[in-house]
Amino acid sequence: MDNLDYGIIGNCRSAALISKYGSIEWCCLPEFDSTSVFAKILDDKIGGSFEFIVDERYTISQAYTPNTNILVTRFSDGKNIFEVHDFMPRYYNESGGYYSPPEIVRYIKHISGSPKFIAKYDPKLEYALGKTRSYAKDDFIVSLTGKKKFDTLFLYTSFDKKSIIKGKAITLKEDGYFLIGYNEKIFVPTQNKVYLELERTKVYWLNWVNKTPAYKKFNKEITRSALTLKLLSYDKTGAVLAAATTSLPETIGEVRNWDYRFCWIRDASMVIKVVSELGHKNMARRYLQFIIDLIPDKDEKLQIMYGINKEKKLTEITLKHLAGYKGSKPVRIGNAAYKQQQNDIYGILMDVIYEQLDKFSNDIENGEALWTITKGIVWVVDHHWEEPDKGIWEFRAEDRHFTFSKVLCWVALDRAIKIAKLFNKKHKVEKWIPLEQRIKKDIMDNAWNEEVQAFTQSYGSKDLDASVLLMESYGFIPARDPKFISTVKAIERELSNDGLMYRYKNEDDFGLPSSSFTICTFWFINSLFKIGEEKKAEEQFEKLLSYSNHLGLFSEDIHFKSKRLLGNFPQAYSHLALIECAINFSKKHSEAVILESMQE
Repeated sequence: MDNLDYGIIGNCRSAALISKYGSIEWCCLPEFDSTSVFAKILDDKIGGSFEFIVDERYTISQAYTPNTNILVTRFSDGKNIFEVHDFMPRYYNESGGYYSPPEIVRYIKHISGSPKFIAKYDPKLEYALGKTRSYAKDDFIVSLTGKKKFDTLFLYTSFDKKSIIKGKAITLKEDGYFLIGYNEKIFVPTQNKVYLELERTKVYWLNWVNKTPAYKKFNKEITRSALTLKLLSYDKTGAVLAAATTSLPETIGEVRNWDYRFCWIRDASMVIKVVSELGHKNMARRYLQFIIDLIPDKDEKLQIMYGINKEKKLTEITLKHLAGYKGSKPVRIGNAAYKQQQNDIYGILMDVIYEQLDKFSNDIENGEALWTITKGIVWVVDHHWEEPDKGIWEFRAEDRHFTFSKVLCWVALDRAIKIAKLFNKKHKVEKWIPLEQRIKKDIMDNAWNEEVQAFTQSYGSKDLDASVLLMESYGFIPARDPKFISTVKAIERELSNDGLMYRYKNEDDFGLPSSSFTICTFWFINSLFKIGEEKKAEEQFEKLLSYSNHLGLFSEDIHFKSKRLLGNFPQAYSHLALIECAINFSKKHSEAVILESMQE
């Protein structure tokens, strides 16, 4: 069965996906949302890739260098062995800041014997819209296209450039390298310089992981997920991407294919809350600055999503010439959802602002700007919370009074009141409490369905929705409240399918989903844990972890029957929820160990 068996490398400027056979099959340069230079993942024939072709005697295995984002693919026929160490350079520059060029380095490490391979270098620039031609020059191989606009890509290598162009076999006697760069180098790379980049990048990632707390249980999974979330952050502006890809379908052959290379306020804020708990406050600081930069006017409404360079218009278009992942069309770039109204984003953003102010209050330089945003959000919620919206799942049909959106409007007021207390703004506390209580009463009166014995997807509905499980996480209702326990049980009965969760089961704009939204299963496991079913929760968590790919990575969805990964990849949502669950289990385990030692 085909799966999303890819590793991700990156440097907080762009990223690349590399198959378990060592083939680069997705990369956009110079940035995450630029046009692709390799896109085989979206079209087997014309997408473009960079592969190593070896004979059938070789076995191929793959793993990350521990605690880094350096991906190692090992080719071995027993006697002849070599490794490809793939990375995008990222390390601290002596002049200040980080060196993160739009480059991929493939360091070839000779292990034993005389291994042979063909380096099939086949870039297709500009989403493969036009013909890409490659030429061997004195210092590099240059690839260029001129269909829509002139674009170039440079390949520097220690191997014979004409052999690469002609697809001739290379016999490896010593270490070598390939360096793919968006820009022409002023100084031609050398073997020593490329090796130094590998080592400096390794040190960067080891240092980054060293700032992350170690956990007694699931530490490996927490670390890999944290490293993946870091790769989905964009240093230049502080934006956090939902995923590194576009148009990987939720279901093979269907049209649920979207571009996720943007910053959703909801996804990004949830990511920042989690990485803050892991101690990475620089990511949080940059993200808050991203938000401050986006809201220059006090009355300006927040969009649900933005481009990573703060673009507000994300026009959606279709690339008809690409066949799509496993033939799943359309391939889209841009995302029309940016126009939608989703009222939950205010609460999610207020929650992360409050967390940062509470945790790092002495360290926040922009407290006044955040207080202005807080007041602005309260004003927007006050004027709009009673309106229907598109909800967290971005229904493209009619607006509804979604329970999750209403709960997050309450969260916006609850956190704003807490922020007002931090800043000693007593008059705002007194003014905002009645609104907070009104919203809470409205939810309790209208979201609970007596017949279903659960909080439902929207007011007056009998449909259940996994997002309602977050009522407890956001502090709206205690975990042991009978109504919450009853809701968890109802959601399990209605939405669970062999341990995987539907988001909802009422038909949406495209019919009934046939794959599970991965974050929903993590939410459910977390809820089981919170209501006291800890053993069952941990068993389901272990089972869900087994559905990751060979590197511990998750996409957006999992097919109910085959358990194959589907949807955009790797998905920030899935990895942030994995971390939340794992931390809960680890803390519980640590408490149990402490209790045991005290009893001894």
